[in-house]
Amino acid sequence: MAVSSTQPIPVRKNPKFHLTWPWRITITYMTFMLFLPVAALFLRAATVSPAEFWQIATSPVALSAYDVTFVTAIFVASVNAVFGTLIAWVLVRYDFPLKRFVDAAIDLPFALPTAVAGLTLVSVYSETGWVGSLLTPLGIRVAFTRLGVGVAMLFISLPFVVRSLQPVLQELDIDVEEAAWSLGASRIQTFWRVVLPPLLPALLTGVALGFSRAVGEYGSIVIIASNIAFKDLIASVLIFQRLEQYDYAGATVIGTVLLLISLLILVGINLLQAWRRRYEV
Repeated sequence: MAVSSTQPIPVRKNPKFHLTWPWRITITYMTFMLFLPVAALFLRAATVSPAEFWQIATSPVALSAYDVTFVTAIFVASVNAVFGTLIAWVLVRYDFPLKRFVDAAIDLPFALPTAVAGLTLVSVYSETGWVGSLLTPLGIRVAFTRLGVGVAMLFISLPFVVRSLQPVLQELDIDVEEAAWSLGASRIQTFWRVVLPPLLPALLTGVALGFSRAVGEYGSIVIIASNIAFKDLIASVLIFQRLEQYDYAGATVIGTVLLLISLLILVGINLLQAWRRRYEV
């Protein structure tokens, strides 16, 4: 009778990290295109004394620009959360004429230059435009007001919510919804308790991406807004105005504030995406 000898199972060690050519190219490219510009902005902001930095960052004009930018972006993100979910639901669950055309048109704000988007919105929502001429007798002005800023943000941030939700909706099993209906659940209860939970991580990710995109918008808003302080002036336009006045310190400080807020938004987006991956697993 042969006795089998037990041999220890070899443990595979992690290979040593080697700085290969793909790594070198990646690090070089990210250094020149991302890290150096960000570092340059922080170094430029470091030349301003803390007292002056705080004075510029919290000046009345800057605070008003932050209010217009972030409050409007939050409102726009909330609106897109509702209508973006509805649009994604219709595109996934229903068949209708020109569906492919409508689905492709969702990506139009991605491909359209922002200046062209602003010119288009002004043509439609100005007092002599197709929609603006109907709203003006009702006392509603869109172009060259804060409402126009919101419309521009809605236009450029809608695709983020729709495209984030579509893949998740396509993977949802309709049989689960039918089972809920057969057990006596209403359509609202089915959506709230069956459909919304798996959609929530993707919805929050799309809303966060749309919010960050709205905060950084410039080209369309500078055309549709009047760009007047304490009215509809956003932070990115305020930076450009400071540069036109050769106020490089003011532009740098406001840009640094926006950069820090954007970094916080990106951290939040990454946390949402990590939560989404854990939920899917």
